[in-house]
Amino acid sequence: MKGSKKAAAALMLSVWLGALAACEQDEQPEVTPASTPAATAPAEEPSAETAVPAESDAPETAYEVLAEKLRVPWVIEFDGDVVYLSEREGNVVKVDGAEMTRQKVNLRKNVHGRGEGGFLGFLLAPDFEQSRTAYAYHTYEENGETLNRIVRLKENGDQWDETGVLLEDIPGAANHDGGRMAFGPDKMLYVTTGDAQRRELAQDLDSLAGKILRMTPDGKVPEDNPFPGSYVYSYGHRNPQGIAWTGDGTMYNTEHGPSGTPGGHDEINVIKPGSNYGWPDIYGGAKKDGMETPIFHTGEKAIAPSGMTIDEQGRLLIATLLGSALYRYDPATGDMSVAFEGEGRLRDVKIKDGKVYVITNNTDGRGIPGENDDRLLVLNKVE
Repeated sequence: MKGSKKAAAALMLSVWLGALAACEQDEQPEVTPASTPAATAPAEEPSAETAVPAESDAPETAYEVLAEKLRVPWVIEFDGDVVYLSEREGNVVKVDGAEMTRQKVNLRKNVHGRGEGGFLGFLLAPDFEQSRTAYAYHTYEENGETLNRIVRLKENGDQWDETGVLLEDIPGAANHDGGRMAFGPDKMLYVTTGDAQRRELAQDLDSLAGKILRMTPDGKVPEDNPFPGSYVYSYGHRNPQGIAWTGDGTMYNTEHGPSGTPGGHDEINVIKPGSNYGWPDIYGGAKKDGMETPIFHTGEKAIAPSGMTIDEQGRLLIATLLGSALYRYDPATGDMSVAFEGEGRLRDVKIKDGKVYVITNNTDGRGIPGENDDRLLVLNKVE
């Protein structure tokens, strides 16, 4: 398996390929330029993120392990040198030097952890050092319906308590729940939502599914949102998993393309307020009046992009699940390359003090975990 995996990576690099996607395919990704046309979307397959063996053929000097035996970690957050991680089953893990503490989260509605749902987004408030406040996005079940909600939490000792609700009743499902959260340069809170396996909702401006939402830190609709009285910032999304901004304020997202045949067509988009990103009417390089075509997509192969960050050179670093690698995309050149691989599925990536941190996601039910998975790694070597 290791030999075939290295051969696949070599083939991918030799033809300037990379990928980012969410279809259930077991082949190495092949990236197609964004101008490649694609037909309207095929019938939906049930899921996006496929099992990939967890292998450890990277040299020992490639990274250091900061925490291990994590339970499906989802987000990396920093408070100085202290790292906080959310776990999909409903915990927060605090990593302070060599000490790892699994903190209980007390929520007013229970975490519903079926499929890709659970305790997902987690974001420390900008004033966390003083307020000990954070934000969370989690799946819950109510009256037989799967939904998602955004809440405010406060750290009290070694536990977190829910102190307020910003938004509830976001459509959810076993798959396509979105869940990424970030503060923008404008100090507003941005949140990604999936189409909840009801693709038509992505085009429905009255639904919160298949959107990027924008709100004030206390959960109100900003007056300058593109649709008056609405949280919707952009729409036509399938399952956006990464958002980040370059130094000049340009907002990017990564997004899972369609499952099934054809699959792949995972996207990188420049996000503009009020814009329609096409799902389910178009995907990949297809064009339609009033809809945005991605600046990059992966063709018919898929690697399931998740969290992303942007380095000092304005390049996107993207953690991938099916792809089992950290990819680097340069908007200036359109080049995609593998920056790190060999440790299985990767869920999130962050940069702090020039160092790159990633979390593996081999225990999520679609990977093949090693004895000490999942792990928080700081990379000593990024290609």
